Amino acid sequence: MGKNLLSVFALGGLNEVGKNMYAIEYGEDIILIDCGNKFPDESLLGIDLIIPDITYLEENKDRVQALLVTHGHEDHIGGIPFLLKKINVPVYATRFTLGIIENKLKEHRILRESDLNEIKASSTINVGEVEISFFKVNHSIPDCLGIVFSTPEGNVVHTGDFKFDLTPATDERPDLHKMAEIGNRGVLLLLSESTNAERAGFTPSEKMVGENLENIFRRAKQKVIVSTFASNISRVQQVVHASEKTNRKLALLGRSMVTVVKIAMDRGYLTVPKGMLIEAREINDYDPDRVTILCTGSQGEALAALSRLSTGNYRDAEILPEDTVILAAGPIPGNEKSVSTIVDNLFQLGAHVIYGSGSSSGMHVSGHGYQEDLKLMLTLMKPKYFIPIHGEYRMLHHHRLLAESVGVEPGNTFILKNGDVVDIEDSQARSTRSIPVGSTYVDGVDVGDMEFVLRDRKKLSEDGMLMIILPVNKTESTLMSDPEVISRGFVDKNFSDLRKGMNRIIVSTLEELREANRNSWNVKKKQVKKLVGQYIKDKTRKEPMIIPILIEI
Repeated sequence: MGKNLLSVFALGGLNEVGKNMYAIEYGEDIILIDCGNKFPDESLLGIDLIIPDITYLEENKDRVQALLVTHGHEDHIGGIPFLLKKINVPVYATRFTLGIIENKLKEHRILRESDLNEIKASSTINVGEVEISFFKVNHSIPDCLGIVFSTPEGNVVHTGDFKFDLTPATDERPDLHKMAEIGNRGVLLLLSESTNAERAGFTPSEKMVGENLENIFRRAKQKVIVSTFASNISRVQQVVHASEKTNRKLALLGRSMVTVVKIAMDRGYLTVPKGMLIEAREINDYDPDRVTILCTGSQGEALAALSRLSTGNYRDAEILPEDTVILAAGPIPGNEKSVSTIVDNLFQLGAHVIYGSGSSSGMHVSGHGYQEDLKLMLTLMKPKYFIPIHGEYRMLHHHRLLAESVGVEPGNTFILKNGDVVDIEDSQARSTRSIPVGSTYVDGVDVGDMEFVLRDRKKLSEDGMLMIILPVNKTESTLMSDPEVISRGFVDKNFSDLRKGMNRIIVSTLEELREANRNSWNVKKKQVKKLVGQYIKDKTRKEPMIIPILIEI
């Protein structure tokens, strides 16, 4: 690329919600913003995580100068350990965000060799000819920043995830004055999140949730169980306040809840009265009306604490009739069914359940700006060009309409796919090229392209597997007895007849190949697999995986 060319692109986060990762290039330098993960849907059998494809970065690893992290949610930090194993780039993040990142890197055993740097809203970083500064935004997790890239071409602003909450539960107010100053200096290009671009009005304030929580705690007759995101420290603080005002002890259930609360307390982001926290095993030592349980599992995760409580499978705690269960988080799209199952289970246990999407229950408000929040950001920044990010296509489309409604020129907004590049030269932007990107799957310790593995798993899940055991005379290369067919996950009421038909096909196939002097066992196994597969498909309309196994005797 030309020395004075400014380029912006995404490796994740466009036309999807999750695995956010964006990049700014100027001259020979590449600066990364966030590196998140996305959780798989039901079609990705056995896959643990989806992370950005960093092939382009690996090919240009000497040019990658920094990773800037806007905040500590999984969809913005979950891919960092996998990135650092390939490219040990310096990481810049706020104090709370660094605490969560450090814990991840410790689990991956790469903390010691990682270059972690703490930043604040007042920090400045220089990378080549680019000066990087920050501004405070509020979200549903502490210590969130927007980023300003001052380049010779002009200023590029990335908002991070944000809303405008002027009465937050903690001292996490957005710096409106600094945003206005940035806008007055001139913004060439704005990248702004789009999650709630379809929702009218302003995002409700966290203050509403705190008031509603206190009212429910005062009316509760037995235990109160609150399930929320562990990272939502303002919500955790509200639960602490409500517990303190109603004289309740607080127990934490779920590994991530325990870990994040400890980080928040150690770093001064969460205040818990001395003596309030108790261990899970101590819950039954107190009267039920003096106990609050704060747990993970608000998204219906099968192994999370709330799911196990709802089925009576949590060792140290149980939900009893008249307990109050609060789901203080709206279900992420795709999780509605699993959340509904848990809610049904809780009602069957006799619990009083408070749940619902968004602010309908009074127990949750979004951390992402609604339309008026997004318009306010656009109005403060006054960008010449605009890229809506962090959202599915319909969200990006609605955000473009909002931008045009507050003065961005039609044609100056780019709705991109991951890998599409916006090049800016002489203050003129165009999008005419792209870099190859995809998704990288994490399955246990394996990381990479697993399309062929997923195809096999899908085939096994649908039609099962047949193993054909071929006992062979080692010296004469002939069958010593009838083949044995073992079925796993393949069901047919006439399997006995099918087995006889398969045996006939196998024996005749091997005899024909022997007479044709085609004695390679690789050839024989391939032909057996092909003909048996066709026979099964003709008889049952199923296509199980067929695995011939040769045993030489």
